[in-house]
Amino acid sequence: MEAINFLIYPFLVCIMLILIHVYFGIHILERGIIFVDLSLAQFIGLGIALSFLMGEEYRYLFSIIFAVIGASILTVSRRVARFVNIEAFIGVLYIFSLATSILILDRSPHGLEEFKTILNGNILWVTPKDVLNTCIIYSMVGILHFVFRKKFLSLSFEDDGNILWEFIFFLSFAIVLVKSVLIAGILQVFSFLLIPALIGRFYYKKKISSVLMLGWVIGFLVSLFGITLSYKLDLPTAPFIVASLSITFFLQLFVKTLQK
Repeated sequence: MEAINFLIYPFLVCIMLILIHVYFGIHILERGIIFVDLSLAQFIGLGIALSFLMGEEYRYLFSIIFAVIGASILTVSRRVARFVNIEAFIGVLYIFSLATSILILDRSPHGLEEFKTILNGNILWVTPKDVLNTCIIYSMVGILHFVFRKKFLSLSFEDDGNILWEFIFFLSFAIVLVKSVLIAGILQVFSFLLIPALIGRFYYKKKISSVLMLGWVIGFLVSLFGITLSYKLDLPTAPFIVASLSITFFLQLFVKTLQK
């Protein structure tokens, strides 16, 4: 009973992470910009790293500032693609953010631990307040995307180049990532965005609702397994969930290969 009381909040947060990130993952896969989440999350991580140096009271301020800047950069990515491969552009943004974060954290007395926090988060130590704040932020973004779903779907599935809606898409995505990275870390956020949606597409190529449902189920089950077992084995939760999701992906890929 004590373990259940301790793990209920991390699992609730994982449910919310899965719900929002599988949806965005479908968009990202359709756009073919696979590492945009990783680069944007690391760019926000650069803001978090700066807040460690300047003072933790600035954490949300710097995170939001870098989220807006990152969303603005990615908004023009379609136009950048005329001059350079988009994945290369995203890769350069990622390594710039990572390298600069390391340079900043090198000036911090606890740089290594703070770097691990950005990568792995602290999902086991979320509070009821964290759960409530996360629910509010994700719900607002979810309502926005539901109300204007035709606009957002046309951006990803019909290559609509409306720059205003493109900015709204990436800004809402960046706002979600601010909260996600602070709670769960970059690694877990990236795996939640990519892997469940990939598994869903193994079985339902273009049926968005079916990909979404299967991705949610896979994410829920693996998160429950990962949180419970990592707690019992005293292992870092985020890396354990990421490894479990990755193994699930490879097993599904193996099954599909045998079927072919």
